[in-house]
Amino acid sequence: MPGKEAAMIPPFTGRCLCGAVTYRCTATPLWQAHCHCESCRRATASPFTSFFGIANGAWSWTGTAPATYPSSPGTWRDFCPVCGTQMAYRSTRFPGETHFYAATLDDPAAYAPTEHVNSIEKLPWLHLCDGLPLK
Repeated sequence: MPGKEAAMIPPFTGRCLCGAVTYRCTATPLWQAHCHCESCRRATASPFTSFFGIANGAWSWTGTAPATYPSSPGTWRDFCPVCGTQMAYRSTRFPGETHFYAATLDDPAAYAPTEHVNSIEKLPWLHLCDGLPLK
């Protein structure tokens, strides 16, 4: 999921709804995008979800460790074991990086997506007008 230079300036942080699971990132995102795949839609109960990728080694959990759900072979979704907030996505398809949900950022306004990915799976009733490329 390549993208343009990130607008988020490290270090930056995020948390779940209840504040138990927190994280800190010390590098700029590798990319920032909206995902339309069915798996992400079902995991978040939303028409798409917004992610940013961070290189492993440039982030850490700073609160309670999340619980993990193996959502498909080679793919794991990390979530708060207290409130259920989706926190991160990891997959063997994207070695060396972890994908965080943009809405968990302490400053979500800093998030700057550059594209929509898996747009072939976009719901037909969702009409986009942000001008970002569909991939």
